[in-house]
Amino acid sequence: MMNTIEYRVDCQLLQHLHSENKLSNRFPIGLEEQIHKWDPDKIRRFHERWYYPANATLYLVGEIDDIPRAVREIEAVFEHTLSENEGNPVPSANPFGAMASLFAPKLPGGFTSNLTGEKSPATDKIKPAKRERQAVRPPVEHKWSLPGVAQDAKPPAIFQHELIQSFSINMFCKIPVSKVQSYKDLRSVLMKRIFLSALHFRINTRYKSSNPPFTSVELDHSDSGREGCTVTTLTVTAEPQNWRSAIKVAVHEVRRLKEFGVTMGEMTRYMDALIKDSEQLAMMIDSVPSVDNLDFIMESDALGHTVMDQLQGHESLLAVAETVTLEEVNTVGAEVLEFISDFGKLNAPLPAAIVACVPQKVHVDGAGETEFEIYPEEITEAIKAGLEEPIYREPELEVPKELITQSELDDLKSQCNPSFVPLTKEENAVKVFDSETGIAQRRLSNGISINYKITQNEARVGVMRLIVGGGRATEDSESKGSVIVGVRTLSEGGCVGNFSREQVELFCVNNLINCSLESNEEFIFMEFRFALRDNGMRAAFQLLHMVLEHNVWLEDAFNRATQLYLSYYRSIPKSLERSTAHKLMLAMLNHDERFVEPSPHSLQKLTLQSVKNAVMNQFVGGNMEVSIVGDFTEEEVESCVLDYLGTVRASSSLNTEERIEKISFRPFPSDVHFQQVYIKDTDERACAYIAGPAPNRWGFTTEGNDLFNVIRISDADGNSNLSHS
Repeated sequence: MMNTIEYRVDCQLLQHLHSENKLSNRFPIGLEEQIHKWDPDKIRRFHERWYYPANATLYLVGEIDDIPRAVREIEAVFEHTLSENEGNPVPSANPFGAMASLFAPKLPGGFTSNLTGEKSPATDKIKPAKRERQAVRPPVEHKWSLPGVAQDAKPPAIFQHELIQSFSINMFCKIPVSKVQSYKDLRSVLMKRIFLSALHFRINTRYKSSNPPFTSVELDHSDSGREGCTVTTLTVTAEPQNWRSAIKVAVHEVRRLKEFGVTMGEMTRYMDALIKDSEQLAMMIDSVPSVDNLDFIMESDALGHTVMDQLQGHESLLAVAETVTLEEVNTVGAEVLEFISDFGKLNAPLPAAIVACVPQKVHVDGAGETEFEIYPEEITEAIKAGLEEPIYREPELEVPKELITQSELDDLKSQCNPSFVPLTKEENAVKVFDSETGIAQRRLSNGISINYKITQNEARVGVMRLIVGGGRATEDSESKGSVIVGVRTLSEGGCVGNFSREQVELFCVNNLINCSLESNEEFIFMEFRFALRDNGMRAAFQLLHMVLEHNVWLEDAFNRATQLYLSYYRSIPKSLERSTAHKLMLAMLNHDERFVEPSPHSLQKLTLQSVKNAVMNQFVGGNMEVSIVGDFTEEEVESCVLDYLGTVRASSSLNTEERIEKISFRPFPSDVHFQQVYIKDTDERACAYIAGPAPNRWGFTTEGNDLFNVIRISDADGNSNLSHS
């Protein structure tokens, strides 16, 4: 749906970022009242001005074996394609159009030469006047955020709306695009990425280990071919009551990084991670979708960058990486952050815009919904106050090379004696391979089911997913929300064993591991994406083992998770789509909270121990299944499975199905069968949902009957009746 509050926020950000040019009022492109004013002549003149061959660029991306032939065929199709206002049209005897040259064989002379677009002496004499390419498209003027540029500072802008739930602020810096056309340019890009990676890690790990005043802090530095500039954006989101502290923390960390720079350990760590990532992309050069390559080429072309494929880019990165020094990284990185760290100083680069998006009202305990008041000068004061806080150097952090040492692994294997066992009691097969799908199935002695498939779709990359049966369906009337809050608590904590969240995060950075932990109505699932170079798969398996065996539950992580879902619940009335869906699910499922966000009343009843029990009671051997897909060998994957999953202690629990309360649908008809939800909004919008019970994905009806058996019996009865008749 268009015109959502997110869309309107984006409009506001662009309007203030580009207030000095036409981009600020060209989003969206074309208002209804403008369209009504158009007439055919205006549309035709606009088309003639901009849409002609000399002003177009043709991109061709794909598996092209014979490039010279492709060029010849393109020229044959397009060389005579001139718009009427470019000159006299070239006469053509081709009744099938220019595209016929791609499909009809080229034969010498006669009628076929006209079919295929071959030139004749007569056509050679006609020389149409060609139009030149438009020099500027579109004409856009920017006010740059550069040191010493004389311009008036714009006060922070505030966009306040009743559909906004949380506080967010964006500080923008706008500078000309630096074209990447040489090794020197590439070195600069690399150094900026190292610098920004360090800031992202510092904020999102150090403060996540306590109760931070912000929800998220992000710093983005990217080129925009569409907007014709490079934009650096500091985005801070927080609960409305914490907005001052959130701003102070964000700008304080930015200034600290700008003044002291990154450490040698940080530079080495993120340099290595960027090189590994680049190498991974180079290895996947033959599996990148053509549309992704096309987007990359078009954006690079628009920005004036030298276009390189993944392999060329990696080789160039290796060439410049060894020349980068710590001093240069900190010098180049500091320039990116000056518009924040030097805010308010004489000759400092001015932010292109500061935009705060805030709610109209906020919830205050004991007082209910109250007006939220905020003023531009208060935002400016908070920024300056954060920059005046004392700063200190970043200490070096010890990063583990492995989470389980070889001696620890040997002890585990001697204690658990892991092995593969028959998949079922009825059969003795310890391995089943499906030749059609390429999937191999195994079962460990602790009950964990294993599926794996070897594929080279992505070179030296693997994906692993742990599926745990139960999910939110196991929540009962006394523990509503326990599973979803528990999973979030475990994710927020981020610690395993004796390793801190920071160490675990850096372990993942070093091994190119992306990890997520989530839950839904049926499952808890954990997914790992990893590179196979430098024992990356073993690192991912080590992390999974530690999560299963040595998970850490923290009170502050539980508090953050609870607050997050409390905020989610209170934001429901501010979203047309979510509010409508929420009402529908409660009405259809007789107020069963397992299918909606937990209510504040339910959240208040939860404790750290209750959510831990709700989650960990599902992590039992026979209730877990691990699937692995990637470019590995059978020996590699089975060795990791035995070493790190086979040594997970087997535990037993009640049957999951016995602990699931039956879903109760509200009887029909009822007073809530048809409902309308009204939400206060400045713009009129509408959405509708229709829902009802149906067989689930496993083929069982609401009564628990197997749908396949029902159909089979129905077919048998039908055939029997036919035979009798």
